[in-house]
Amino acid sequence: MTTRKFTVRNESFRCVHCGTEVQPSASGGCRNHCPNCFYSIHLDIFPGDRAADCQGILEPIRIENHSKKGYMVVHRCQTCGHLTRNKLALEDPVQPDSLARMLQLMQKPPTV
Repeated sequence: MTTRKFTVRNESFRCVHCGTEVQPSASGGCRNHCPNCFYSIHLDIFPGDRAADCQGILEPIRIENHSKKGYMVVHRCQTCGHLTRNKLALEDPVQPDSLARMLQLMQKPPTV
């Protein structure tokens, strides 16, 4: 039986979608998406492991509200269709996730 692993990776990167220079999360959490457009890259099988062979672009398709984690962005890989979720960092003091982008995604018609 394989157990899920979480590898902490709080690194800076350049967004492949909009070019934003993304800073590490000030909270020490793991930021995997652009705080401006919410796009990401399919790098992980388990958070932070960098074991996914796909490397496709993860498109933000909706926002969900988790009772314990708060608002989460749901991504769909444009290459393989994999769905993933990541907590939004709306209150990050250095580079918060865009409230306007969150509200824009919340107004989109639901997708599967």
